[in-house]
Amino acid sequence: MRVRANFGRARFTAQPRRRAPMVLEPLVALIAVAALGWVAIERGYVEVPGFEVPEAASGYETIVHHFSLCAGSGRTCVIDGDTIRIEGQSVRIADIDTPEVRDYGCAEEKALGDRATLRMLELVNGGGFTMTLWDHRDADMYGRKLRVLERDGQSLGMMLVAEGLARPWGGARESWCS
Repeated sequence: MRVRANFGRARFTAQPRRRAPMVLEPLVALIAVAALGWVAIERGYVEVPGFEVPEAASGYETIVHHFSLCAGSGRTCVIDGDTIRIEGQSVRIADIDTPEVRDYGCAEEKALGDRATLRMLELVNGGGFTMTLWDHRDADMYGRKLRVLERDGQSLGMMLVAEGLARPWGGARESWCS
């Protein structure tokens, strides 16, 4: 039995080139045209009768609902001064912190928390408002959407702060009790 050694010379045989299936190129072209079309419609370069771009694509949502106080699993309601629910989705009003109404530390906190809750109910029922993303985070660790609520360019949360019913969110909870 003889073994041939190949020192330093590699032998290559030409392999036939494989071509992508003919369906791939038209598919890529179709996706590119659709993407460009969407951008043109979204930015208003092209108008399509009867077609509206969803508001999420424009960066904000306009909310016009009737809110009540949450009792159990209400669909659209105010949970407390800094948390609301819209069609079943909890939303944390991200730019403020209000006193607790459930796990409160003292009677004063509960009383102030109840006032903040009722005032937020008035504010969200006072007309349409927008919700904008907070600090590039969509949701907190509890699954609540983090949003700033605004009407006419003014934060609803900061209205509570100005009225002494909340404080600006500083990244951590602080006691409301003396």
